Amino acid sequence: MTVPLMRGWHPLIVKNMAWLDEASTQSFALSLSRKPAIVRALIELHGDLGAGKTTFVRHLLSALGVQGRIKSPTYAVVETYTIPPTGLDSGHNPELAIWHFDFYRFNDPQEWEEAGFRDIFAAPGLKLVEWPEKAGDHLPRPDLVIGIEMQPDASRAIALTAYTPTGAELLA
Repeated sequence: MTVPLMRGWHPLIVKNMAWLDEASTQSFALSLSRKPAIVRALIELHGDLGAGKTTFVRHLLSALGVQGRIKSPTYAVVETYTIPPTGLDSGHNPELAIWHFDFYRFNDPQEWEEAGFRDIFAAPGLKLVEWPEKAGDHLPRPDLVIGIEMQPDASRAIALTAYTPTGAELLA
């Protein structure tokens, strides 16, 4: 699995693992949801079409308490969720804001700027980004990058790369 390289950004931690099946994906998402740093993380998801990026996000959002149908933002570009406070945010926030982005349909990185996403990325909360490379250099430094590579046996090779102390907390 190739770790996504980012100009000028050096990883703090790199871990490799495998998701053997969807239950493995769900288990990892559940463990990540229990980390206090999740409420302030920017997580990028890299992988080919069908690799399991949206499946992972659905499991993570369910584990965090999102109720109802969790839609893919492929056509809408962003889906937003708000969940009541949990033990994770220690009462500092009345609720957790979550944004799930999918930039697959971007034809030009400038579309990120034109869409007005700068304010969202500056706001507190969890941001999950599929196809971040389509936004070019507009995105801030991610806390955690999850690289997902499909294997011939339908398992997934996973590369987890922390680029910030928040990302390191998520992988601890």
